[in-house]
Amino acid sequence: MDIPFLDRWRKRRDSSFGAVVFSEGSEGSEGSESRAGLAQLLSECELLRSQVSGTGLRLDDSAASLEALDQLLPRWRDDEETLTWLGNDVGLYLGTVVVRTVPGAGWEIGPGGRPVVRLASGREIDVVTAGHDWASAGAPELSQLYAEIAEV
Repeated sequence: MDIPFLDRWRKRRDSSFGAVVFSEGSEGSEGSESRAGLAQLLSECELLRSQVSGTGLRLDDSAASLEALDQLLPRWRDDEETLTWLGNDVGLYLGTVVVRTVPGAGWEIGPGGRPVVRLASGREIDVVTAGHDWASAGAPELSQLYAEIAEV
């Protein structure tokens, strides 16, 4: 994978979430190439993809896949470490679906270095927090959150 800003990217464990955190300026001056690399990196969601691989669910970056995720049995809630990292991946997957399907949406590095989705209206969505909420409590449903974001 050729991602130009990867040398400046750091992955740290946030004390409350275990979230991906980026250093200041990690978007760099490479412009669209850097944004494409950031989008590619954030869309991997390996733990989430491995958790759903045996269920027959296909994560195709569509709103329908978010509805299917909402229907999964939450077997991960018994494992605190998995819960933390899965919540992170779920949030990044939600963000990936939004960025790929909502016109004008894109990844930004938010306050504290956390990835957020910025809509064309300027509104920022903290998808990582939403992913943690979903993984731990099942609410709000990902499909419902997506519908609210997409209609703005």
